[in-house]
Amino acid sequence: MTGPMTRPADVQLLADDVEQDLRASVRKAVDRHAPTDRLNAIYDGTDEVTGPLWSAFTELGLPGLLVPESLGGAGATAREAAAVLEQLGRAAAPSPFLTSSVVATTVLVALGDTEVLPLLASGEQTAALLVRPTSLAHGPAALTTAGLPADVLLLPDGDSLYAVRGATTQPVSSLDMTRPLATVSLEGAERTLVSSDAAAAVDRALLTGAGLLAAEQVGVARWALETTVAYLKERRQFGRVVGGFQALKHRLADLYAQVEQADAAARYAAATLATDDPDAPVAVHVAASFCAETATHAAEEAIQLHGGIGMTWEHPAHLHLKRAKADELLLGSPEAHRRALADLVDLPAPR
Repeated sequence: MTGPMTRPADVQLLADDVEQDLRASVRKAVDRHAPTDRLNAIYDGTDEVTGPLWSAFTELGLPGLLVPESLGGAGATAREAAAVLEQLGRAAAPSPFLTSSVVATTVLVALGDTEVLPLLASGEQTAALLVRPTSLAHGPAALTTAGLPADVLLLPDGDSLYAVRGATTQPVSSLDMTRPLATVSLEGAERTLVSSDAAAAVDRALLTGAGLLAAEQVGVARWALETTVAYLKERRQFGRVVGGFQALKHRLADLYAQVEQADAAARYAAATLATDDPDAPVAVHVAASFCAETATHAAEEAIQLHGGIGMTWEHPAHLHLKRAKADELLLGSPEAHRRALADLVDLPAPR
């Protein structure tokens, strides 16, 4: 593992003007299209968020953020994608950005695709990667994936990768209904070979997805911290502002330190992915394990420290806790990432 004194000069952690402007634009779009009442309505079967928010993202050019300029994209890096995901996590908003514009796009870029990528870059279509498919020889076997509905499913089979259209999907209930899951049947679907040597590209895409998911988890955690601090500055009990109680000050200080550490880990992971730094696998597994637990802990603290109001449907704390718990399993549990990290740095696997 490369030591900190030999870190390449182009790995920067501080946000530049482009990232700050992008973060502000995304936050404005999310605030407009994903208020709490609309997010809650998704659990009642009414989704008035995903479509309008994706249209707003398309106007900003976000679907093609990681697509090369030659194919209609922005040619940006993982750093910019991380800025988008942080804002999605802050609002717990539904979007195919992670599954389509990050994971699926990363696979297709690595394989030199020129057929599907332009459609993804324009926002006209979305894609989702099936990460644990049943063999194609099994025909109609059902699969499960996130990021649906999607126009194109990317199906690994051995070392090969197929683009699948016309698959049958059936939504299923999930803890976080803003990140829908579905069972998928490939019976009768059209399959097109993308590459017969796609294993490395799929692995890279999953690593990138896990690293950038950490940014979304930081967004969840930072929302929880900032919202809780603001609430405790106003809530009064026994004639005093609740935030002035020493025990709560200690809890908030500990939470602040944890969120800042998670932010640094996520930023470093995104920076190493953006520059193809050889330290990227280590950085990603560190960020993925730490940020997942930080997001869940922060959301739980938000609910507890808000008291009774934090348990209500109208308060958005439940949305962030559900997003944190769902993200904790989406691309590998914290335990799985720690086991992978132990292998990379030659340490005994945690038990």
